[in-house]
Amino acid sequence: MATAFKMPEAIGSEPARPLRVALFSGNYNYVRDGANQALNRLVAFLEREGCTVRVYSPTSDTPAFEPAGTLVSVPSFAIPGRGEYRLALGLPDRLKREIRDFAPDIIHLSAPDPAAHAAKKLARSLGVPVVASIHTRFETYLEYYGLGFVRPGIEALLRRFYAGLDEIFVTTPGFGTMMREAGIIAAEPAVWSRGVDKTRFTPARRSPEWRWSFGIGDTEAVIGFVGRLVLEKGLDTVAAAVNQLKQRGIPHRLLVVGEGPARERFQAQVPDAIFTGFLDGTNLARAYASADLLLNPSTTETFGNINLEAMASGIPVVAARASGNECLVSDGRTGALITPGDITAYADALARYCTDPQLRAAHGQAGLAAAQAFDWDVINGAVLSRYRELIAANHK
Repeated sequence: MATAFKMPEAIGSEPARPLRVALFSGNYNYVRDGANQALNRLVAFLEREGCTVRVYSPTSDTPAFEPAGTLVSVPSFAIPGRGEYRLALGLPDRLKREIRDFAPDIIHLSAPDPAAHAAKKLARSLGVPVVASIHTRFETYLEYYGLGFVRPGIEALLRRFYAGLDEIFVTTPGFGTMMREAGIIAAEPAVWSRGVDKTRFTPARRSPEWRWSFGIGDTEAVIGFVGRLVLEKGLDTVAAAVNQLKQRGIPHRLLVVGEGPARERFQAQVPDAIFTGFLDGTNLARAYASADLLLNPSTTETFGNINLEAMASGIPVVAARASGNECLVSDGRTGALITPGDITAYADALARYCTDPQLRAAHGQAGLAAAQAFDWDVINGAVLSRYRELIAANHK
């Protein structure tokens, strides 16, 4: 869980008061993903605590969901080859004037794009603390698109971006260690973990009727995959593992929940799978609870939100042995951790769960118990506390 920072009693010599926070995001609500949903939850929490938050982000005419806080559009362009995402450009003078008039107490950066670089510089001219949060190892995405040769240059840019900040938030201690060992960040970071909505994600959402609607029998083992259908989520590994199960004659059904640009390619690899498309809200929660286990081979996540949602839904998780998964999945107790790329090991773990209902139930119950500790308000409250500490130190 997030580090429990001490809440100071005052900012400088004045009583603690609601803060003005300027948050910069590369994708706040135009495409739904775990990172921007975490940011929206943070903003909603801050506003419940009386803070005023302005969010500066690229926007779309067809956003994925309504944003928390006041959203201000920044100039941007669609990323070639991944047109659903946009790259924020620098801050025009009109936005710089607006930010100065807003007079933020702190500036929070969540993507190392040109707008955030400009905001970092602006924060220094305003004399206010500037922090950043790292949500994904996007530099690793390049390997999936034949652009691995660009990675050293990107990492050099990241080192420059994260240097000299007042605080850096990472999702897990292990991820922080990894980023320090890679030389991306220098100082020990703070931990801003993730929570789960336990009223939404619960085993009580399991629906035999929903399973029947897809032709799934009561005793059939359902392997769930949840996420955007993009290569960096490990789609090739999913296909290879379930196809090996098929070759072994292990009965199973693959349930794919999500949408994305790689769907056509993935669907050709797993023609027997059930594709629900994008699901949200209680529909998503019902899908988790109605599966029998989750398969998550992604190695690019900094925190496996889907792991936590699956655990809260009472099902075990088979995941890649990577920092975003190891912080949640306990190997042999709440699921199985697999060396990335070891297809046979993935198939072995899936086979064990598909053929042993008692093992599934035991590990699902252990995961459900572990998920109870992840509370959004406690986690986001730690971020607010750290904001106040930094502002107080800045006023000394």
